Amino acid sequence: MGTAERRETSGDGTAAREVTRRQAEPATRATGAADRRADGGPAREAAEVRAAYRPLWVEEPAKRRRLPDPVRTAAVRAVLIIAVTLIQATVAVLCTLAGSWLAFPMVISSVVSTIAATWAVLDVWVTRQVWNQRHGVVSTPRSTARALRRERRQARRAERAAERERARIRRRGGAGQLSHP
Repeated sequence: MGTAERRETSGDGTAAREVTRRQAEPATRATGAADRRADGGPAREAAEVRAAYRPLWVEEPAKRRRLPDPVRTAAVRAVLIIAVTLIQATVAVLCTLAGSWLAFPMVISSVVSTIAATWAVLDVWVTRQVWNQRHGVVSTPRSTARALRRERRQARRAERAAERERARIRRRGGAGQLSHP
């Protein structure tokens, strides 16, 4: 506590770390002394310490695509409603155990909140289906439609290749010879 902190970045600017003033002073003294020395011992040690630094995490690209905005807002709404429902159910149980007059209204509100939470989850599902229907579904490799398209494409390619071969033979005179005399 009470020490000044600064952010220290690596040369490429990707990783940053917090350095306290006490940690930074010996490194500056060591590099200043190393500049005067010819062997570069402490400077090399400071460079090794800097090179040995590993960031706490490495950012990786997302494996799944982000949810569309309407679906994400419906999902956030559903999570909030479910959280409130769980809190109400907990309060209802605690009020019941304590014998409080608030137990009955809390049980009723928990039942209503459970219905609302179910509705919110269904809203997420319906919103997702509607979005997929309006904006197209990303086909997967196992998709039947994709396999059929691939087969038709291969058949068209084979047909075009055969037609090119027939046209090439016709241009040569139609003799159908495999070698020239």
